[in-house]
Order: sequence, then C-alpha cells, then structure tokens
Amino acid sequence: MTLISKAITGIGGLLLAHACYSAQEHSALQSFRATSTATLTSSSAVSTSLPIDIVLETIVSTFIILLGLVLGTRPLRPIEWRVWAGKIEREGEDGFKDRNGEVNKDYVGNPFGIFESRPNFVDIRKQRKEFAEWVKNGEGQQGR
Repeated sequence: MTLISKAITGIGGLLLAHACYSAQEHSALQSFRATSTATLTSSSAVSTSLPIDIVLETIVSTFIILLGLVLGTRPLRPIEWRVWAGKIEREGEDGFKDRNGEVNKDYVGNPFGIFESRPNFVDIRKQRKEFAEWVKNGEGQQGR
C-alpha cells in the first residue's frame, strides 16, 4: 500500500472508532436515562435509536476505509491465459511493474516460452527454407 492509501485508511479507521465510541456513549446515556425515568414514572417512552449524525459518520467512515483499501491494491491480472501471455509478449517485464516501479512477485515470464524452445515444436522445414534463403543471399559466405 502506498502512503496515501494508508493515510486514507487510517483516517477512516479513526472516524469509525469515533462513531463506535459515540454510539456506545449514546447507548449508555439512553439506558441510564431509561432507568432513571422508569423509577420516577411508570411510562418508558424513551427513544433508543441512534442519532442521524452517528449513523452518517459510521457510513462515511466505512466508505473512506473502502476507498483507502481500493487505492492500495495492485492492478488485476488478466484472467484469460491468452490475454496474459499476449501482455507478456508485448510488454515483457515492464508490463508487470507496480506503482513503485518494482516488478510484481508473481511475474514468472512467458508461460508459453517452454513450448517455443522444445524440439517437438520446431518447424524444421521453415528453418531449412530460411537457411537456404540466407545462403542464397550470400550472408553465409561473409566469413570466408
């Protein structure tokens, strides 16, 4: 997580802690008030719902925490292997750097690189044709 996302998450945590403390104090005051009025009169028509400012503070602080957590996450990798392999082929290691310029720890290189180097998948006829064209163009005769 970056410093900004940590700071936003911390501020949201402090606001949420304050909202929880305010809700606890309101509950304690309401229960004290209910017991004191119950002894004076027999009617207990005391409202025990939380004030709107405590409810709003709780909701806003939760969204601030979520914002900080979302800002601190790494970019998601593609789900499909062909998209991921295409990104590796196009961008290489640079495509998997995070915001700090460091390569992600889950970068393993081209997942299909092993297939390109296996002799079973080498096209001998294509290589023979390329070699013949190379010799025909005189590039193979430069060393003589």
